[in-house]
Amino acid sequence: MKQPIYLDNNATTPIDERVLQEMLPYFTQNFGNAASRTHVYGWIAQEATDLARERIAQLVNAHPKEIIFTSGSTESANLAIKGVYEAYSSKGNHIITCVTEHKAVLDTCKHLEKFGADVTYLPVKNDGRININVLEKNIKPSTILIAIMYANNEIGVIQPVKEIAAIARKYHLLFFCDAAQAAGKIPVDVINDDIHLLSLSAHKMYGPKGVGALYVRRKDPRIKLIAQMDGGGHENNMRSGTLNVPGIVGFGKACEICMNEMSHEAERLCALRNKLEASLVALNNVFINGSTQYRLPHVTNLSFEGATANGLISALHKIVAVSSGSACTSALSEPSYVLKALGVSDERANASLRFALGRFTTEEDITIVIEAITASIKNLRHQTIH
Repeated sequence: MKQPIYLDNNATTPIDERVLQEMLPYFTQNFGNAASRTHVYGWIAQEATDLARERIAQLVNAHPKEIIFTSGSTESANLAIKGVYEAYSSKGNHIITCVTEHKAVLDTCKHLEKFGADVTYLPVKNDGRININVLEKNIKPSTILIAIMYANNEIGVIQPVKEIAAIARKYHLLFFCDAAQAAGKIPVDVINDDIHLLSLSAHKMYGPKGVGALYVRRKDPRIKLIAQMDGGGHENNMRSGTLNVPGIVGFGKACEICMNEMSHEAERLCALRNKLEASLVALNNVFINGSTQYRLPHVTNLSFEGATANGLISALHKIVAVSSGSACTSALSEPSYVLKALGVSDERANASLRFALGRFTTEEDITIVIEAITASIKNLRHQTIH
């Protein structure tokens, strides 16, 4: 059976063949534990993880010692937010985040509220971005952390990261940024952007699933975290557990490829995304959700009036793989909380699809998808009328 065209790259990306080839020896002959210091198997594993750490650090302009390996960006977000809350509890208990954050951030904040955290969930404007003035007005003497993502997983909208960082600097607050969707797609620079903590995920950038990282700044200021996983004191005592060497090797290679190919790839995908978007918006009563000025180059979220997302997905499932929102909330039947935060009606939110193009998306793919969706929309609208 011919596989459908894959346009759900924000949920996960296929592993790049170059990444896989670099990983394979670490499953078989180079199987050592990176914490084994007394023999060659451990030394080889440690060298491999050191190289990966350098490559990942380079992608975001960090120091290799500032990269802490985790199982993915959900764990990284948990470690960042809970770790800061515990480490800085003497300074305050107030966290500022945003209503359109990933569930990894929102649910972590909700968990901390049970333990005395005071959390402010900032609204967003109709374009999906926060209002910087509203952020500043919500700062209290007890505020310790701002947790706002780099780019949204459902609509691709990029937040005003530098302006958020400037506010954090002004009030001596820490700034955690979930960059799972942005890193590897657009330039992310922890020094230039003045970010203190940043989460990354390998499987969002053509690496393997089950491995991620947390950038933790070492100076100006040096960030303290309380570990959320206890054990052998791995990763600077921040995250105990035997390192996933093959996954980390793949993560490092994925970062290296993204660094080398990012600008060309962003340009190519932006052109394909724009072609897809323009053709579908031309069907009339098709609306783009979120900012068209500040967004990732490969993502568009569209509402199709006179259709439903489920109806479209059902009609198209043999031709194209897309989603109606975040993979983490796709089991929920209610409208996307991200789109609702933009002021989109339930009806329109339930008629929305997210298209996330990727490294292996071709022009021919986009042409086929445009034709298939055009036919489906006309058919669904015709059924509605009759």
